[in-house]
Amino acid sequence: MGKQNMNDLLKKRMTSTKQASEFAASDEAYEKIFREPAPVAAKAIADLPLDLLDPFSTADIGFRPYPPQKLEAFAEQLKEEGLMVRIIVRPKTNGRYEILAGHNRAGAARLAGWSTIAAEIVEADDVRAIVIATSTNLIQRQQLSIVERGKAYKALLDAKNRQGQWYIGADKQTSGENRQKYSARALVAEFFGVTEYEIRKLVKLTNLVPELLDVLEDNTRRINLACADLMADYNQDTQSAFVEICVEYGKSVNKAIMQHIVKKCPPPTADRQEIFAAWREAAAIEEQRKYAPPKKIAFNRKRFEPYLDKLGSDAKLEELFLEFLRERVG
Repeated sequence: MGKQNMNDLLKKRMTSTKQASEFAASDEAYEKIFREPAPVAAKAIADLPLDLLDPFSTADIGFRPYPPQKLEAFAEQLKEEGLMVRIIVRPKTNGRYEILAGHNRAGAARLAGWSTIAAEIVEADDVRAIVIATSTNLIQRQQLSIVERGKAYKALLDAKNRQGQWYIGADKQTSGENRQKYSARALVAEFFGVTEYEIRKLVKLTNLVPELLDVLEDNTRRINLACADLMADYNQDTQSAFVEICVEYGKSVNKAIMQHIVKKCPPPTADRQEIFAAWREAAAIEEQRKYAPPKKIAFNRKRFEPYLDKLGSDAKLEELFLEFLRERVG
């Protein structure tokens, strides 16, 4: 067998493996999270016109397409190597198709000048569609932002919570809102290998208004995770004050300032003017601290006099004390 034929064969095998892995991952996710076999869906393979494809809209899974430069590089790769893995879509009632997996592949294909793209068409209900869309992103895209991951987890939890059955273990059924949420979060955490605490924190961030989410994703120096977590405790009307501070004024809010605001204006609701007053007060306190003279450390000299006679000077005692601190504190 010639080298080119061998390369083509290896490429086909790799493509088949990757294609199967997308469905295998989503099937496993469905079975582990929903505690039942994944629905057997009818599948068909076809080359679909790109202008008949719509982005996933069944739930907000937080998906963000590749930035232009990366998408252009992907388009060049498609021109050279072709499509390695078909996209996954499901038919809509209007003759169009919703992309479940492969948004970037479809986007790169358009840039490459293609008019059609190879697709795997599956019949899937909303829950199955959400599982396919989220699992392929969470497993295959390692560079997802915290907001993308938070929205993907939330979409899965919402789908699980709509299912109507909640399990603490494989053979124990329970009910009640708190147990339902705990059970769903535990199952999602177990499958994706993360902690429930991480999921809870990331999902909480999805309570932020879009403007604050954009700042969190693009400029964590302006809003860090600790501040974003505290802001998410407020309702959307109150968050508009933080939008004005961080977006319109372009100011940074650190944890100390945010804690001061929370103390003065407890969530979930606070007057906009009160938020601004607390923010200005906290900023002023921080500015005063910045320029305040350093505090001096005072010792009772009489207690050290017996040692000073042996050491010869205060400076020598200070040097020994610093050496002691370095050894103990590091």
